Amino acid sequence: MAKATFAAGCFWGVEAAFRRIPGVLGTRVGYLGGKTENPTYQQVCTDTTGHAEAVEVEFDPAKTPYASLLNVFWENHNPTQVNRQGPDVGAQYRSAIFFHSPEQEAEARASKETLDKSGKYKAKIATQIVPEATFYPAEDYHQQYLEKRGLATCHI
Repeated sequence: MAKATFAAGCFWGVEAAFRRIPGVLGTRVGYLGGKTENPTYQQVCTDTTGHAEAVEVEFDPAKTPYASLLNVFWENHNPTQVNRQGPDVGAQYRSAIFFHSPEQEAEARASKETLDKSGKYKAKIATQIVPEATFYPAEDYHQQYLEKRGLATCHI
């Protein structure tokens, strides 16, 4: 088993997208990349902790290669927006890939470069590619939020 961690705006929709992928064994939403230990949702929403809303994905690389997860990441948000996704604004909504190994870093950087050169977006991709950090799980009511409410997505 392996882990991958992505931030692509509000974590509810991002988590739902990854949960549908065969080979994904589990997900959990949380906060990472900031300076506050054990932050709460209310603290992260102030845009003062430095954390991103993120999804940690546990997957079986024999069934789902990391490249497939990267594709889901790129397809489910606008990676050119800085510190926002749609109406959600703040550093907590930034686009970021938190790599867990040198191989993940290399693959993430290569996929970002390929996408940037593809011409799909007029603006340059703003996604950060940074080492994993301490992952603080979000409160229970955020875990599988959309699934618990019978919703497929929260995208506008």
